[in-house]
Amino acid sequence: MIQQTEIYKLTQYSHGAGCGCKIAPKVLDRILHSNSGALSSAGFPSLLVGNDSRDDAAVLETGHGEAIISTTDFFMPIVDDAYDFGRIASANAISDVYAMGGEPLLAIAILGWPLDKLPPEVAGQVLEGSRAVCAEAGIPLAGGHSIDSPEPIFGLAVTGKVRLNHLKQNNTAVEGCCLYLTKPLGVGILTTAQKKGLLKPEHADLAPDQMVQLNKFGSFLGKLPYVRALTDVTGFGLLGHLIEMAEGSGLSAEIDFDKVPKLAVLDEYLAQKSIPGGTHRNWDSYGDKVADLPDERRFILADPQTSGGLLIAIDPGSAREFEQVALENNLSLKSFGHLVEKREKVIYVI
Repeated sequence: MIQQTEIYKLTQYSHGAGCGCKIAPKVLDRILHSNSGALSSAGFPSLLVGNDSRDDAAVLETGHGEAIISTTDFFMPIVDDAYDFGRIASANAISDVYAMGGEPLLAIAILGWPLDKLPPEVAGQVLEGSRAVCAEAGIPLAGGHSIDSPEPIFGLAVTGKVRLNHLKQNNTAVEGCCLYLTKPLGVGILTTAQKKGLLKPEHADLAPDQMVQLNKFGSFLGKLPYVRALTDVTGFGLLGHLIEMAEGSGLSAEIDFDKVPKLAVLDEYLAQKSIPGGTHRNWDSYGDKVADLPDERRFILADPQTSGGLLIAIDPGSAREFEQVALENNLSLKSFGHLVEKREKVIYVI
């Protein structure tokens, strides 16, 4: 973390935070719908994945069994420290390449900065954080574009590559698949507590430490044939991204709330009404697709995540082998649910 003589708390300069800034799924559907119907990849046969499948990134076949992955992600500060903001935003953007089973190649920075409120040196610290994470991912921060904006904004456009037989998508699961999540939920709750001044000092590093972790495991998952579907969990919360996976695959999902990975301190902050606005927007968009759910569970399962974990659907007969492979990659994972035949609701929580 870079030292600065004057402390600028970045979250005080924006109305939203992290992936909680994302436009709600229902509103996004209206934006992406053109007069001639939903935007599609018609006329571009090499475009293997476009926005018609609601996947994490675009994928363009380049020949010889390979494809290019292209994605972008940016948002307003979710932490006060500029260096950490750059790290988190970068890990979050690069994650979309990993979520396709690919490997990142290079990144381009996207920067909006309120020059009348924050000095350019603080923006420089954001970029330093980004360079550090890009270096960890083994890629250059190769350029970018900046504007003078009312609120601080930062993110990346990332280019990656993938072998076609390693490409993973979010809509290719099959009935019986076991579900796994590589990071616990609750980032939105803790960062909202921080913004409200409620976060205890001993909990201050829980969310940032998790958000800067790269989802490099995704590149390895691309090589495993029993990984049937893959995505990452970000602003729509676990429920939103699981709905995309289940609906896209023509299925429903059953999950065990007690087995869903969660940060251990969430109840304390939920009791103080530390609930992001994005949680309510998420639920308004897709709550009708979820079977009856108590508020305290809804607030966790619809909590918008920033740089969240990978949501993985595994062939049921390969669950034990997958858990051993995950352990060898320093991840202790247990299934929290499975995909079932299509029912009246998309998600059932027990």
